[in-house]
Amino acid sequence: MIDPKFKLYFSIFLIWLFSISGIFGIQSEGYTDWFLSATPLNLLLSFLILIINLKSFKKSYIIGFLIPFALGFITEALGVNYGLIFGSYEYGNNLGYKVWGVPVMICFNWALLTAITADIASFVSRSVWVRAFIGAALMTGLDVIIEVSAPRFDFWEFEGGVVPIQNYLGWLSIAFLAHLGYQYYKVESNQKISLHLFISMLIFFSVFLFV
Repeated sequence: MIDPKFKLYFSIFLIWLFSISGIFGIQSEGYTDWFLSATPLNLLLSFLILIINLKSFKKSYIIGFLIPFALGFITEALGVNYGLIFGSYEYGNNLGYKVWGVPVMICFNWALLTAITADIASFVSRSVWVRAFIGAALMTGLDVIIEVSAPRFDFWEFEGGVVPIQNYLGWLSIAFLAHLGYQYYKVESNQKISLHLFISMLIFFSVFLFV
């Protein structure tokens, strides 16, 4: 059986290995496309790290993760195909396989971001409503930073190259609903892992605001 401390520290090591390697790899001449095309793998591994480090596991947790996954897919599909909720945009090729124009990994990303921001919000309040709002605000704040690099990385791009305010209002609203659903199931994830995942994402995309 794997020692819990070793699993935790090795997971944190992998989180930062992926993040730092990605920062330098994307900026390295000749390797940019390779590192960007590995984004789906990076997202999947990050999600698996979160799951592997759950403090416990109940079947109901599956529903907890499926709520942001499904909400993400439905709202993204409405956005990509009809310009609803987030505005008119389309996904590029670096987020992998798509269903109805939506990369499957972006749905895992919805579940991942909901889980880790729920953990961070739990440091602030015990109220589900307050935690849901804080978590949604953290997700929206991260999206503001990611939007700058998204077209450059061929993740997605809005019509006319301008991100509408509608997108951020949509993110805040849908993320809030995702949090209410997810937090109902009281998933016992590892707060340290969640904190490292969020900070690593924040640093990763913040770096590309300036380079």
